[in-house]
Amino acid sequence: MSYTVITGASSGIGYEAALAFAARGKNLILAARRLEKLQELKKEILDQYPEIKVNIQSVDLTDMEQVYSFYESLAEYELDTFINNAGFGHFGSIGEQDVSKIGDMLHLNIEALTILSTLFVRDYEQVEGAQLINISSRAGYTVVGNAVTYSATKFYVSAFTEGLALELKEKGANLQAKVLAPSATESEFAKRSLDVDQFEYEGNIKKYHTSKEMAGCLLELYDHEKTVGIVDGKTFDFELKDPIFSHAGPSMK
Repeated sequence: MSYTVITGASSGIGYEAALAFAARGKNLILAARRLEKLQELKKEILDQYPEIKVNIQSVDLTDMEQVYSFYESLAEYELDTFINNAGFGHFGSIGEQDVSKIGDMLHLNIEALTILSTLFVRDYEQVEGAQLINISSRAGYTVVGNAVTYSATKFYVSAFTEGLALELKEKGANLQAKVLAPSATESEFAKRSLDVDQFEYEGNIKKYHTSKEMAGCLLELYDHEKTVGIVDGKTFDFELKDPIFSHAGPSMK
């Protein structure tokens, strides 16, 4: 019995992705900070798909001890897909950033994702059908003003995952690494990034996808052999692509 792991599953794309994978009969391990939200999601899934196995874990992935403990807890399960979805943004000029919040963002968007990806690769590199999908952003391919630090974290996610995908391919590994790059998506992202209690996308954002729509795009990427699933910044069309960044090859033999 195999499982799909989704971090950041308490809202947004992670929440909808859990429902989408459950609809395909996938057993799930869902992680996020807010246990009550995970419990609501688990109930929603089991009400619709009672045959699905759903494990929920409350974990703060800005804390590296919890990152390692979380991965260690997965040892008893056979995994087939690992989706690093947890992450958040911060809007504001660099000189006016909340340094504490920036520190947490770096821990979550970069450090936790890298550690979990690395451990998953070690364990599942030669497992047929295994997939690692890291959630980046359109801002991980185009620098966004007033969100430069956030954009830089997502450039890291994009470059790291594309590089990993090429490395795995060159080694003949069975594991596939892929990166999803949404643009504006209706979720709790803007509310947390702006430190506000409410944010309405309608009327404030010209174009955006719903989280359910982006979960559908995630499934398209999951089903395809391409490495990158990205939203076009002008048309808002979803496109599947080969790695976008140039690749210099190994620096040492």
